[in-house]
Amino acid sequence: MSILGNRVVRKEDPLFLTKGATYVDDLVLDGAVHLSFVRSTMAHARITSIDVDEARQAPGVVAVFTAADLPLPPIQPEVPILNQSMPQPMLAKDKVRFVGEPVVAIVTEERYQGPDAAELVLVDYDPLPPVMDPESALETETLLHEEAGTNAALELAFPLSEDLFDGCDVVVRRRINNQRVAPAPLEVRGGAARWESDGRLTYWGSSQHPHTWRDEVARGLGIDPAQVRFIAPDVGGGFGAKIHSYPDDVLCCWIAQQAGRPVKWQDTRSESMVAMGHGRGQVQHIEIGGTRDGKVLAYRLTVLQDAGAYPRLGAVLPFMTRTMLTGVYDIPKAEFTSRSVVTNTTPTVAYRGAGRPEATAAVERAVDLFAAEIGMDPADVRRANLIDRAAFPFTTPTLTTYDSGDYAGALDRVLEAADYAGLRAEQARRRAQGQADNAGITATLMGIGVSTYVEITAVGGGTEFGAVEVKPDGKALVRAGTSSHGQGHATSYAMLVSDRLGIPMDDIEFVQSDTDLIPYGEGTSGSRSMQQGGVAVAQAATQLVDKARQLAGDLLEADVADVVLDPAEGRFHVAGTPAIAKTWAEVATAAAATPDFGPLGTEVQFTAEGPTFPFGAHVAVVEVDPETGKVELTRMVACDDAGTLINPLLAEGQVHGGLAQGAAQALLEEVRYDEDGNPVTSNLADYAFISAAELPSFEIVHMETPTPLNELGAKGIGESGTIGSTPAVQSAVCDALAPFGVRHVDMPATPERVWRAINRPADD
Repeated sequence: MSILGNRVVRKEDPLFLTKGATYVDDLVLDGAVHLSFVRSTMAHARITSIDVDEARQAPGVVAVFTAADLPLPPIQPEVPILNQSMPQPMLAKDKVRFVGEPVVAIVTEERYQGPDAAELVLVDYDPLPPVMDPESALETETLLHEEAGTNAALELAFPLSEDLFDGCDVVVRRRINNQRVAPAPLEVRGGAARWESDGRLTYWGSSQHPHTWRDEVARGLGIDPAQVRFIAPDVGGGFGAKIHSYPDDVLCCWIAQQAGRPVKWQDTRSESMVAMGHGRGQVQHIEIGGTRDGKVLAYRLTVLQDAGAYPRLGAVLPFMTRTMLTGVYDIPKAEFTSRSVVTNTTPTVAYRGAGRPEATAAVERAVDLFAAEIGMDPADVRRANLIDRAAFPFTTPTLTTYDSGDYAGALDRVLEAADYAGLRAEQARRRAQGQADNAGITATLMGIGVSTYVEITAVGGGTEFGAVEVKPDGKALVRAGTSSHGQGHATSYAMLVSDRLGIPMDDIEFVQSDTDLIPYGEGTSGSRSMQQGGVAVAQAATQLVDKARQLAGDLLEADVADVVLDPAEGRFHVAGTPAIAKTWAEVATAAAATPDFGPLGTEVQFTAEGPTFPFGAHVAVVEVDPETGKVELTRMVACDDAGTLINPLLAEGQVHGGLAQGAAQALLEEVRYDEDGNPVTSNLADYAFISAAELPSFEIVHMETPTPLNELGAKGIGESGTIGSTPAVQSAVCDALAPFGVRHVDMPATPERVWRAINRPADD
């Protein structure tokens, strides 16, 4: 019986629960000094002077650096299509563009001495008008980057039709906000740099993409990537914000070279909230049209993306929003256009789902508003417009080809599990009772939200590295180019190898995130790991069996064609005569002793045929107190189909985390600034970080629709929960307020925002 598909507990957890993991901040480097930053307290200003004299004399100070001391070039935007006239300096030079931008670097003997010395630095600012939102960035004459001549970082201009909605009985239009959020990983950013005696650099960083960071650090320093060894130790969360490096990382390495000593740095939580890249930040204008019997005929989405002060990956994400524009719906005509603009805020980067949740949030809100306009149940409108199961592979109006799916099946399963008919009946009973009792707005309101979604994972296909080696003691070593930071790769990859080799999981060691040990890797993002890294490891294991059979045949004095591996026992024998067999240890020992054969191992670079498209449906139930506006999420029922599940326990963990993060955006989380550009959510006391206290026990509905694009049938699962839950919860809040004529409430549905929606005129 195969181990695959079983709920196997994580191999990683005993270490985390006993000894504890090793994060960047846990590293002990002999002779290390510590790097701290003086960060801008102004959103937009010219730097007229910087006085560091007193700081240089402070206790423990080794060195103080300003932009004038650095020979390092600024960091260009990561994606070539972005406006390259908007680079980010290592330290602010002449001008600051957001609160939290590093201005001065201070190196001290002890970590605590850096903040003390930073207090002695005097920076004189000449304030400039702050540009605080993307709509203002289009209208103002104030330019963040004068040399660019514009605040536009990227325009994705596609043809728009004047007659798009011809033939529609109903057309609904709405401006909605997909608000800026903070990734807030429990481990904030940090790094440690050491130049070795051979002239090479070793850098430890909290990264999702070790090889990407290695290359970016090398490029920033102007050296060959081969001169850099990048190691990501245990990583306490990433959520997309740790895909790419930051100027701080390059600066840490350069200072280590100047000081001739290792250098460590670590953000505080408050620094992390203003300096680590933020997510989302789209203003969306949705237009949807169709017939009064519920058929959607046309859809248009116009996006204005907040890029923050320097265009990074977040500025490109509207392209992913366009890719998934029409979601699970067979909409004949659809159009998209977007502009990404810079503002005096923290740069935006990828955040769990990275452009795809924004697409789902828009189209799901559009469908709900359309359903409300024609007076149909939102679940019925969805069912009437879903892509038929027989239509796959299906190509959308934006030329995205979905591999496989059963959208109606997912919707039916989740509605049945939630007892949707019963929920609607209970809601109708309570509304009728409230009217009969003349309760007005004093009765608690019940809201039901439904979402259906499809997302793209392993965007662009891609190539991934996997290797398996069996040592003379019979134990296996697995190496992969993905970089687990909570996903459980050590467990899932060991399951794949154990299934193919018959070696117990406890005898399988997993190595990742070290560029000297892993020659190539595209890291972990976009829910790509199992369908690319897992397939690479599985193929390496399969090839290793074939390679080992050659030696086993010699040891058994048999024709290789007659030798088989018994995966249940982990032994090679001649077909039909299992009594005489050779173990993996015996074969690996023979390999080590065989000239020109070398270690018993194989390496694979797997190239995917293309991306895959997980999908699902969610139902959320909320209770709203109309007197205070407080929303309580009472039920969350989720069906997330990610193809074949190697380990359902790990998949459920990813879904649970995604549901929590999605609900958090719908109800609580928002990065906010005042009119002068000062962040007012710069710590976890002010930023509404969700906890178990705000969440119900999630109800998971299983469904598996394998993809034909890889041998495992696996799709991505890491972001799905986030994508489906946010619109479901938002829709539930709007549904609860329907008796008051409210059709839309922007996220997050805070008590104040909900209360104001109830108490404003219905036609507002």
